Amino acid sequence: MTVLGARPGGSTRSTMDPRPDRWPILALLCSSLLLIAVDATVLHIAVPALTADLEPTAVQLLWIIDVYSLVVAPLLVVFGTLGDRYGRRRLVLLGYLVFGAASLSAAFATTPAALIVSRAVLGVGGAMIMPATLSIIRQVFTDRRERAVALGVWSAVAAGGAAIGPLVGGALVEHFRWGTVFLINVPLLVVALPLAARLLPETPRRDGHRWDAPSAALATLGVLCLAFGLKEAGRGSGAALLILLAGAGLLAWFAVRQRRLAHPLLDLGLFAGRGFSVGVLCVLLAVFALVGLELMLAQYLQLVLGDGPLRAAVRMLPLMVAAVTGGLSAAFLLRWFGLRATMAGGLGLAGLSLTPTLAWGTEQHPWLLGLCFAGIGFGVQAALLAASDTIMACAPESRAGGAAAIEETAYELGAGLGVAVLGTVTTAVYAPAVGPVAGVPPAALAQARESLAAAAHVAAGLPGPAGGALLDVARQAFVGALHCAVLISVVLLGATTLAALALTPRRSGPVGEGHDGGDTGQLSGQGGSTPGEWAP
Repeated sequence: MTVLGARPGGSTRSTMDPRPDRWPILALLCSSLLLIAVDATVLHIAVPALTADLEPTAVQLLWIIDVYSLVVAPLLVVFGTLGDRYGRRRLVLLGYLVFGAASLSAAFATTPAALIVSRAVLGVGGAMIMPATLSIIRQVFTDRRERAVALGVWSAVAAGGAAIGPLVGGALVEHFRWGTVFLINVPLLVVALPLAARLLPETPRRDGHRWDAPSAALATLGVLCLAFGLKEAGRGSGAALLILLAGAGLLAWFAVRQRRLAHPLLDLGLFAGRGFSVGVLCVLLAVFALVGLELMLAQYLQLVLGDGPLRAAVRMLPLMVAAVTGGLSAAFLLRWFGLRATMAGGLGLAGLSLTPTLAWGTEQHPWLLGLCFAGIGFGVQAALLAASDTIMACAPESRAGGAAAIEETAYELGAGLGVAVLGTVTTAVYAPAVGPVAGVPPAALAQARESLAAAAHVAAGLPGPAGGALLDVARQAFVGALHCAVLISVVLLGATTLAALALTPRRSGPVGEGHDGGDTGQLSGQGGSTPGEWAP
């Protein structure tokens, strides 16, 4: 879910009287956003319990985890445009219904395929709700400084929701069936739906905002084909390359179409600005590394170190707390050090904090683990807010909405692809490393090679010492696979750090207005971003 701090808003103080119900509306919208943010990461802790119940293959497990983000990413812009055209209030109400129905379906899914479909529909509901929450905040908060506070609260809720997802999942899975991580959404939505119908304002229809159905189809199918090809590549599938090429072709077709449309879904012309492109790249790769590794580290805590779901979630608290702290303090860091130093420093800190995990095995590292988690969370979140401000600084006021749409899409795409790529790498390294074990039948060994969670499930059903021997082999194999995933993340974070240092321009200004974005030492305020509302 989006954890970024800067978002577009108005830049002038309105003389309109403020709505008396604006703060209750903010509370309702933030509670809706919280549900969406939590759902993006709530399953990370539930993987062992889910695997024991549904017995998914490695590829199915990756789809269960990341199909949500992969569906949300291309649909954010689609539903943002639809909300502008047909009204945001009705889109939020419909999104509640879709999200609630999908939550019920996911909670009682009995097969991996059913859960994948339910998670995909959850993504559709989330993409309906999320863009409208931000737009309605800009609509009801007409005072500039109040709007800045409201957007800051919105940002903190988004960051906090994504961060506490594993904690919520751990607490529920510790005492109940894994399906409760979805079932908890239903009573909250039952309360939210009538409140939204009563509180949310109607928005005028804007017939000039066209919805291009072919572009929506190209973007969605392209992202899903790309992800499917990446997952199948980990299994050595011969069709993987063809699927990858098909996905890349669809996305290229989408890009060409956007260039030709008078009203594109994504304003790709913004990428002409070097600062804008660097900011988007930073968002994509930082989230790629963070979300993909969060899933792997949650399994490491439970299945290698032996923690229960709740204890594993508590041990990940430093990452969550540091992420929220990084988001809240990044505005001050930007004022003191500037965009370039904050972005590169945050990415560098995350990479350095990950490096010690390359030496870890099956032994405990309680204090060092907490410090590493804290450094990763703080560094990534500070870099994300700096990248967000860079993106908005490089976008003219008239194109701020398009810039925000690209930023949010980059976040969700990074989350989905992070799980897909790092999960695929982990599976590809793990499976062949699980060699024959005395007393383990070939069929059981084949199932154990699907994932470490599957190996733990198989080991629990084996008699005598065979189960323990299989689990030891599987744990060592997973640690080796985790090291490969961490190494990829460290290299990506290091490369992005160098790109931020070398390519972030020094001069500040929007694309098309004589500048290329830059490192100003203070927040830009372009597009009315949250921190920028307070910039002098």
